[in-house]
Amino acid sequence: MLNRTFQWLLVACLVTGTLWGANDPFLGKWKVNPSKSKLNDEMKVEVAGANRYALTFAPGFVDTVVADGSDQPALSGTTLSVTVKGPNSWVVVRKMKGRTLLTGNWTLSEDGKTLNDAYTEYAPDGSTSLFLPYVYERTAGSSGFLGTWDSDSEKVKPGIEFQIEPYEGDGLSFNGPDAEITKKVKFDGNDYPDLDGNKDTGSASSGRRVNERSLEITHKSKGTITGTRQIELSADLKPLTMTVRLVGENRPRKIYVFDRE
Repeated sequence: MLNRTFQWLLVACLVTGTLWGANDPFLGKWKVNPSKSKLNDEMKVEVAGANRYALTFAPGFVDTVVADGSDQPALSGTTLSVTVKGPNSWVVVRKMKGRTLLTGNWTLSEDGKTLNDAYTEYAPDGSTSLFLPYVYERTAGSSGFLGTWDSDSEKVKPGIEFQIEPYEGDGLSFNGPDAEITKKVKFDGNDYPDLDGNKDTGSASSGRRVNERSLEITHKSKGTITGTRQIELSADLKPLTMTVRLVGENRPRKIYVFDRE
């Protein structure tokens, strides 16, 4: 009797996996709706010594420099300088082998609640390749540039697409470089190596089905959780919302809303 029960359970599991693969509501091609999507940029400024500051532009990416205007060793072979122009004005410059990659002209509002960043990126010939006037609001800290700052000034570009296909039974394959999701994941709690060309060879993801219209993908780097990605379908199975959260940040880093093509 026990053996018969086990066989029935095994068959039920196999059938369930097959049904997921054939009828999974997430399958299809999706295109971003920029007007309904939102990006958040968060940075932190902390004291790290006398006139020395730790600048966090993303979780795990921290530059620590003396604010004396000099070029100092920073992340990924770059240099970073911070020049204090006044109590409410800093200039931040990142270079690579002496060439300016970007500048940020930071200005604090009189009440200390808003930080304006005239952010500029430069092409190899020195011309401006991108200018974006970020406006950050203080979400932690109480005075000066010290604290946590969040901005939704950057907008989602149109044309971002990705496709979801079946993968080994109840798993799913996500193919969307522009949406920063190129993965093959089975929803069994195990880690699967990322396929998006990430230089971090320890990068992996695991997935779980929260319910029939909701997935959660957990991202890891060398075994440490770095963030999560919630993927949810609307009741009519047409719009799909992808919410990206990074460990240690106050707000979702990205909220993409996709329409089914």
